[in-house]
Amino acid sequence: MPRRTPRFTLDRLRTPGRFPGFLKTASVCALIAGLLSPLAQTTAAAADATAANDYCGGQCSDILPPGENGNATLAQILLNQAFGTQPDHAEDQLGPYANLAKGYSTLTNATINTFFNDASFGVASDQVASTVNPAGRTDVTIVRDKKTGVPHITGTTRYGTEFGAGYAAAQDRLWLMDVFRHVGRGQLTAFAGGDVANQGLEQQFWRNAPYTEADLQAQIDNAVATNGTRGQQALADANAYLAGINAYIDASDSGRYFPGEYVLTGHKDSVTNAGTIDHFKITDLVALASVIGALFGSGGGGEVNNAVSLLAAQEKYGVTEGTKVWEAFRERNDPEAVLTVHNGESFPYGTKPDTPQGEALPDDGSVSTQPLIYDATGTGGDQSASATAEAATATALSSARRGMSNALVVSGKATASGHPIAVFGPQTGYFAPQLLMLQEIQGPGISARGASFAGLSMYVELGRGQDYSWSATTSGQDIIDTYAVELCQDDYHYLYHGTCTAMDVVEQKNSWKPTTADDTAAGSYTMRVYRTKYGPVEYRATVGGKKVAYTTLRSSFMHEADSIIGFQMLNDPDYVKSPQTFQSAVQHINYTFNWFYADSTHTAYYNSGDNPVRATGVDAEFPVWAQAAYEWKNWVPATNTATYTPASAHPNSVDQDYYVSWNNKQALNYTTASWGDGSVHRGNLLEDRVKKLVAAGGVTRASLVKAMADAALADLRAEDVLPDLLKVINSSTVTDSTAAAAVSKLQTWLTAGGKRTETSAGSKAYANADAIRILDAWWPLLVKAEFEPGLGTDLYTAFTANLPVDESPSAAHGPTGSHAGSSFQYGWWSYVDKDVRAVLGESVQGGLTQKYCGGGTLSGCRDVLISTLKTAAGKTAAQVYPGDDLCSAGDQWCADSIVQRTLGGIKHYNIGWQNRPTFQQVVEFTSHR
Repeated sequence: MPRRTPRFTLDRLRTPGRFPGFLKTASVCALIAGLLSPLAQTTAAAADATAANDYCGGQCSDILPPGENGNATLAQILLNQAFGTQPDHAEDQLGPYANLAKGYSTLTNATINTFFNDASFGVASDQVASTVNPAGRTDVTIVRDKKTGVPHITGTTRYGTEFGAGYAAAQDRLWLMDVFRHVGRGQLTAFAGGDVANQGLEQQFWRNAPYTEADLQAQIDNAVATNGTRGQQALADANAYLAGINAYIDASDSGRYFPGEYVLTGHKDSVTNAGTIDHFKITDLVALASVIGALFGSGGGGEVNNAVSLLAAQEKYGVTEGTKVWEAFRERNDPEAVLTVHNGESFPYGTKPDTPQGEALPDDGSVSTQPLIYDATGTGGDQSASATAEAATATALSSARRGMSNALVVSGKATASGHPIAVFGPQTGYFAPQLLMLQEIQGPGISARGASFAGLSMYVELGRGQDYSWSATTSGQDIIDTYAVELCQDDYHYLYHGTCTAMDVVEQKNSWKPTTADDTAAGSYTMRVYRTKYGPVEYRATVGGKKVAYTTLRSSFMHEADSIIGFQMLNDPDYVKSPQTFQSAVQHINYTFNWFYADSTHTAYYNSGDNPVRATGVDAEFPVWAQAAYEWKNWVPATNTATYTPASAHPNSVDQDYYVSWNNKQALNYTTASWGDGSVHRGNLLEDRVKKLVAAGGVTRASLVKAMADAALADLRAEDVLPDLLKVINSSTVTDSTAAAAVSKLQTWLTAGGKRTETSAGSKAYANADAIRILDAWWPLLVKAEFEPGLGTDLYTAFTANLPVDESPSAAHGPTGSHAGSSFQYGWWSYVDKDVRAVLGESVQGGLTQKYCGGGTLSGCRDVLISTLKTAAGKTAAQVYPGDDLCSAGDQWCADSIVQRTLGGIKHYNIGWQNRPTFQQVVEFTSHR
């Protein structure tokens, strides 16, 4: 029968992360009266599908909540609303994923698959749920297993294999794929409705990648033309994949089992079946890739914000001292930072030049953001829409991007078996349906199982091959630069190499009207971007009295399609056979990622991305003049190509004793664009645990999973900063009863491990709840009281624009927003740590230029901490956790909890907080080809 249904009432979940739920409450009775029952999809008889060429020995596992099932017919959606039913495989991976939080302490190798899926190749004959020959083809079958419903695609021809991959993707994620191709094209509101969250989402991404149809096609043509036979194969694979998607669209349309969201958003009629679901075309894949690349793989930006805070520092302290203060807070090469490549090897990139050249810092108070929205009508121009546009702009232009993802990889020298072990995966957020989907693909030149972004799943993007596995974390090195183009004639002409040149104008006009899914009143607007040879205009300002436009140029702009070659190689068992061939494959990926590899003997690491070679003296932290002397080396504006740093200059390693990554600093002298790579980083939570395991030896899959799961529940502030805060407070006897009680609670929690964990499985209440509440309330208060008096309000405010103060699990103000899982990536924990240690008289490498807490004295600092602690202790749970659409005020566990944010008709229950990858693998290969 048809698959796919949600669980609870359809609603809109507004999130600071700007990922909306597209469906609002609908009238079940009104819709069900005219509903026609959908016809069932036909399936072939179940067939035996057995593994071949699997060298993992049953020791590969994976998990991807909430479930593989990501489509829902209208009938299933309405049945869900009426009865709360949940379909097969819509959330069967959510429970095991959530249960690890309380189950990891007793984990053994034998019980790993209680919390993960068996990721062996193939499906045992007694576990085959269905076998489909898509569109009646005889050269490909799609087998789905009983436990998870994951598609196992096996083809006898390359075309058939990719056709099957496209068909399976549409079976599981058609609506989501359609949503995101419209996001990438800046057309979401016209497609899914004018809700302000939809407006924000399309504005955020279209500002970064304002492509025309010709631009999208040019990227495909370039990727094919510059990659020889592999480029031709990629094009053939993409076309076969598209044919599979479109075959499913046709079949589900005629069979009337297409996703019900098409009816609810007005694209299809539930009674007559009138309306169309547009076929996918190859440029849609580039639009999808532009969204994923912007979300997870485009490090850089923020140069204008950096300039603003530098100027504030210089205004406060003078140019020389102000620059030192700024550099201390920037921590671009902090000696206490945790490193992925920790053997002492240096990979200089983005370092501070001795004598900066070409800087174009704005005149004080002259910076304004370039408007994106024009000619707004109705709900496209109301107050909430304007606020949403401002938030989308801030997100798009910030260097504090969603990094996320972690990796723990241990060499065989430290494991019980002598084989390397890896626990790794991308932390891509939590959505319903999930952005990623699981699959296995076996065919000529392809042999892999793992996760791929929906609509881009012609290859497995993160997963395992026959005798190796790979994964990635976001790296964030700077591939985006800001140029100051001098204006001439008017505000829409600029000087390019001395010639007054008109800016190109790219527009996207959207309008919407109310639908069952989204009752937002009618509205419209035009998104307009002014593009120069140096990239899109993002700000206006004056520099030395001259009017300029600040543009952003990223090396992956107009090259979203290029990375397809690297993913193709990763899936090719005839290409990846060693750490070196793995590194060669990921060198073809221009997204900024840290890549990790493990087989039965070796481990490896490589940092990918097209790192432009900058002109001598250019400081990548700040805007520079748009002049030939300051351009990237051998930059060609027409194609946006340049000379990039060679592979050997990227952080890389083979067979280091262990690797950890949680979006921390890659290696010595390698600067990332985002702030916060200092003495305390969430990467320390992995480093401390894995280093201890490796020192003891005998590491197992279970012990490495335990280390990950333990770090996933840790409060970074409690584990790495609170001990020193308590040292200051306890430097004298605490006589105030309120402060003393708070200190006692915090110390008790710290002694218990400083974790945010339930009293018992399913209790939905934290152990040490009062201590957690106190720290959540205290942190922002103590940071402000510690630093604002010394920095001054203007500079303190400017620095908080560079780096948010906090990102606790319940914090809606952090870059990832509330209920997002990912926490403690961005915050002032390193600043507090260095400052408090300095006040205590402890050794600090790479310290701040002065002591801030309490004017730099121990007694003064103690007074500040006790005063703010008392204020925090007096805050009620309802004040600290004010409640939202999901949680009542004061519900601490709920405030932290993870929500699968609705992107369609399916909604799932919220789960307890864990700070861990969304898709995760546990691998230990036993042999090699």
